[in-house]
Amino acid sequence: MTLIKFIRFLLILSLFTSPQFIFCQELPTTKTFTPADTVRTVEILPGSKKLEYRKIDSVTEITIISGNVTLKQGNTIFKCDSCVITKRTNLFEAFGNVHINDSDTAHVYSDHLRYLTDRKIAYLDGNVKLTDGKAVLTTPTLEYDMNTKVGIYRNGGRLVNEESVLTSEEGYYYADIKDVYFKKNVKLKDPSYDLQSDSLLYNTGTEIVRFIAETLVIDSSGRTIRTREGSYDKRTGKAEFGQNPIITDKDIQVTGQTIKSDDSTGITQIFGRGIIVDTANNTTVIADTIFYNKKNESFLAFAKPLMIVEQENDSIFIAADTLFSARLTDLYESKDSVAKKDTLKGVKIVDTKTKDSTNRYFEAFRHVRIFSDSLQAVCDSLFYSFKDSVFRLYDDPVVWSNENQVTGDTILLFTKNKKADRMQIFKNSFLASIVQSEIFNQVKSTRMDAYFIDGDIDSVRARGSAECIYYIQDEDSAFTGINQSSSELMDVYFKEKELQRVVFRTAVKGTIWPMRQKTPKEMQLQNFKWRDAERPKTKYELFE
Repeated sequence: MTLIKFIRFLLILSLFTSPQFIFCQELPTTKTFTPADTVRTVEILPGSKKLEYRKIDSVTEITIISGNVTLKQGNTIFKCDSCVITKRTNLFEAFGNVHINDSDTAHVYSDHLRYLTDRKIAYLDGNVKLTDGKAVLTTPTLEYDMNTKVGIYRNGGRLVNEESVLTSEEGYYYADIKDVYFKKNVKLKDPSYDLQSDSLLYNTGTEIVRFIAETLVIDSSGRTIRTREGSYDKRTGKAEFGQNPIITDKDIQVTGQTIKSDDSTGITQIFGRGIIVDTANNTTVIADTIFYNKKNESFLAFAKPLMIVEQENDSIFIAADTLFSARLTDLYESKDSVAKKDTLKGVKIVDTKTKDSTNRYFEAFRHVRIFSDSLQAVCDSLFYSFKDSVFRLYDDPVVWSNENQVTGDTILLFTKNKKADRMQIFKNSFLASIVQSEIFNQVKSTRMDAYFIDGDIDSVRARGSAECIYYIQDEDSAFTGINQSSSELMDVYFKEKELQRVVFRTAVKGTIWPMRQKTPKEMQLQNFKWRDAERPKTKYELFE
């Protein structure tokens, strides 16, 4: 009992020391004493050492009890060192070692209590502690309503539940459902994470945290989560965040309309136009649905996925039905690593899982489309390694560069500083360049190697049953004839992004046709097909 409260208690006693107002007797320890003139709804249980009844005036009566005091109202038990009951005001005050047992739902302790017996509201102060058997709330002052089972603190509180510690300036404790509503400067500390918010809901029974305001979470690995809505289950490690949360994990930032995560599996699910930004590799992935695995740093994106390989002047945009990315080292440790080694000939792999921005690859499946300002492509599947910076295009790939179209069974596009550097075309290689409407320069062979300067095709070497058709033009760009030739090896050179000349490196067979003798339809090599309708015209097409 504080000094002020003790003096207050003495003053109450001193007001009524006149003999005509004092009734005092020792209470037997084996008999219940419940005077008829005390508050009707409060029962004094046996065990108290002393009871004093005082009549102050015609309307004021008080009862003073001391020594192991126990009171009961309904299913609620009150214990204290001493108390004063005032019938007219429906009030009793308790002092020293106050303990309220509210139907075993909650236990409240304090140094001092003011209790309104008719309204069943308790006002506690001095070392206040409230517990439901699982968590312990401590606060300087507390208002507790026995009817609603709600406790309120407004001068700061601290809730401890096992290893979790929650603090706030205000709080509302709902004993029936074990919910605590924390307000103002909310902080939660746990071995797994730290949390800051303006408002928060926490259930001491289920150990589920509910986010209802702007919240920042920092877990033990340094990952940060910003959200305004959602929940976290401490027991299962499962969480759900709404209203466009943002998760930052080292070089990876994830956002979406809704995000679900599971600490046990390390898998994060992003829904509603989710975005993953990898600052180490300068890539961004956008999709309606993304699964991200924190443990192996892989992701799977589907439902309109789009990857952006960012660079200053000419970013690369890649769309497909499905995108997948993971670590190269994990790829080689998989069961089918032997087969995939053939796919990655010449790629030097790091044998450790240490952080390496080049230790990554991504794959695109079905309806792959690629767009950059200098180059566009389509294919059925794609593989890209950050280690060697090579795009591997499979299943009927087509690459366009300015007015030039390249096709083949498989195309390898080598990049340098994220720009096209050279290209290898395997089997059924075909180069077509549009000159005018329905007029095309063409080269076909078994194998082609193309070389780029500043992202534009500079030259092409065709080998193995090479054939060509190209239109000869004079200095004024007037057509003078058509060269139709074949050779085992030929080089094609470009100037100002257009085919300029063809040089035959081995024996050549061919004919130069006068323009009037051939129509454009006749001047087409076998398997020629101009596929410009499939070509992505702008990057915005890939967002559709």
